Amino acid sequence: MRDLLYPIGLAAATGLGFLACVLLGRLRKWDAEKEAAQIMERAELEAKSRLKDAELEAKEVAIAEKGKIEEQMSVVRDKLHERERQLDKRDDAATGREDQLEKQEKMVESNQRRLSEKLADADVHAKELEGLLDVQRQALHKASGLGPDEAKTMLLEQLDQDLAHEQGVRIAKAEKQLAEKVDAQAKEMLITSVQRFAAAHTAEATTSTVDIPSDEMKGRIIGREGRNIRSFEKETGVDVIIDDTPGVVIVSSFDPVRRQVAQMALTKLIADGRIHPSRIEELVKETTAEVEKLLVKYGEEAAQEVDIRGLHPKVIQLLGRLHYRTSYSQNVLRHSVEVAFVTGMLAEELGYDGDLARRAGLLHDIGKAADHDAEGGHPKIGADLLKRYGENETVVHAALGHHDDIRVDRPYTVLTAAADACSASRPGARRENLDRYIKRMQELESIASGFEGVHQAFAIQAGREVRVIAKTNQTTDESASKVCRDIAKAFEEQLTYPGEIKVTMIREARFSETAK
Repeated sequence: MRDLLYPIGLAAATGLGFLACVLLGRLRKWDAEKEAAQIMERAELEAKSRLKDAELEAKEVAIAEKGKIEEQMSVVRDKLHERERQLDKRDDAATGREDQLEKQEKMVESNQRRLSEKLADADVHAKELEGLLDVQRQALHKASGLGPDEAKTMLLEQLDQDLAHEQGVRIAKAEKQLAEKVDAQAKEMLITSVQRFAAAHTAEATTSTVDIPSDEMKGRIIGREGRNIRSFEKETGVDVIIDDTPGVVIVSSFDPVRRQVAQMALTKLIADGRIHPSRIEELVKETTAEVEKLLVKYGEEAAQEVDIRGLHPKVIQLLGRLHYRTSYSQNVLRHSVEVAFVTGMLAEELGYDGDLARRAGLLHDIGKAADHDAEGGHPKIGADLLKRYGENETVVHAALGHHDDIRVDRPYTVLTAAADACSASRPGARRENLDRYIKRMQELESIASGFEGVHQAFAIQAGREVRVIAKTNQTTDESASKVCRDIAKAFEEQLTYPGEIKVTMIREARFSETAK
C-alpha cells in the first residue's frame, strides 16, 4: 500500500510544482509587462517635460534676441535722431549765413555808392585845390623873387637834410631796440635752459669722519707705539686725526679719492676688529680696487645721463674721480652734468649740434680730476688729457678756453663758458659760510639804508632781493624810482656777487582815524 502511495504522492507533487512554476512564470510576465508599461509612461512624461523645457528655452532665446534687436534698433534710432538734429542745426546755420551774406552784399553795395560819391567829391576838391595851389605858387614866386627851378632846388636840399637827420635818429633807435631785444632773448634762453635743468648739489667737506663704537677703538687704531696708524697713513696717503672728540675719528686729505679709500678701509677695519699692519695693507688694496670700480661706474652713469657715447675708458675714470671732488662746496661731477645739459639746450636753441655741445660741457672740468698730479691750471690740464685720449678739437678747445684764458673764437667754447657761469652762480649751487653770508646781508641793507628818503631796507632770498621801504613824506613816486635805480647802481659798483640782485622800492601812504 505504501508502495502505491509513494508514486501517487510523487506525481501529485510534480503536478503541483509544475502548476506553481507555470503560475510563477505568468506572475513574472505580468510584472514585467506592468513594469514595461510604467517605463514607457515615465519615458513619455520625461519626453513631454524635455519638450516643454526646449520650448521654454527657445522662447527665452527668442525673447533675448528680440531684446537685443530692440536695443540695436533703439541705438540706431538715437543715432538717426542725433543726425537729424545735426542736419537741422546745419540747415539753420546755412540759413543764417545766407542772411548774413545778403546783409553784407547790401552793405557793400551801399559802401560802393558812398565811395563813388566821395571820390566824385574828392575829384572836385582836388581840382579846386590845384587851382588854389597855382594861384599861391605864382604869388610865392612874385614875393620871393625865385624861379620854379631855384625854389625846387632849395626845397630838395632842405628835404635831404631833414631826411638825413631822421635817418640817423631811426638808425640809433633801431640799434637800441635791437640791442635790447638781443639782450632779452639771450637772458630768456639762459633762464629757460637753467630752469629746464635744475639740479641739486650736495656740499662736502675736505675731511671725513668715521664713527667708532667706543673710545677704546682709538687705542687699537693707533696700535702699539703707533705702528697701526703709521701703516694706515702710509698705505692710504691721508692724515688720521684722533683727538678728544668722542665716538669719531677724522680722516683728512687734499685728494678726495684717497680720503674716500681711507674712510671705507677704516670702516671695514673697525667692523672686522683685526687691526694690524698686514690686515691694513690687505684691506686698503681691496678698498682701492673697489673705489676704482666705483669711479668707472660714476663716470659711465654721468655719460649715460647726458647721452654721450664713445668716451675713452681713462676719460670715464677721470669723470668718476670728479664725483669725489668739490669746488666751493659744489660737487664737480654734478656741476659738469648740469653744464652739459645747459650747453646742449643753448646750442639747440641757436641751431648748433646739441650732442657736441653736451660733450664739451660734460668734459670742460675734466682737468680737476688730475690737477693734484700735474702742474698748471685745470683748463690746460684738461685740454692736454682730452687731446691725448683722442677727443674732438672743439671739445679740447672748450676745456681750454671756458675760463677765457685764451682768445675764444669758437661758438661751443662760448656756450660752455656761459653754461659754466650759470651753473656756478645760480642760487643754491655753491655754499657760503655763515660769517660771509651775514656780512653780505648787512652790506646790502647798509648800502640801501644810506640813501636819502629810505626808511628801512631788508635783504631777503639769500641776498638775491632787497626790499626798500621809502619815507612817504620825503619822497614822491618819481624820486622813489630814481632812488631805486641809484641803489641798484651802488650795488653794482661796490659789491661783487654771483647772479643778480633785485631791488624793490615800496612807497605807500597810510591814513587812520578813530571813531569815538
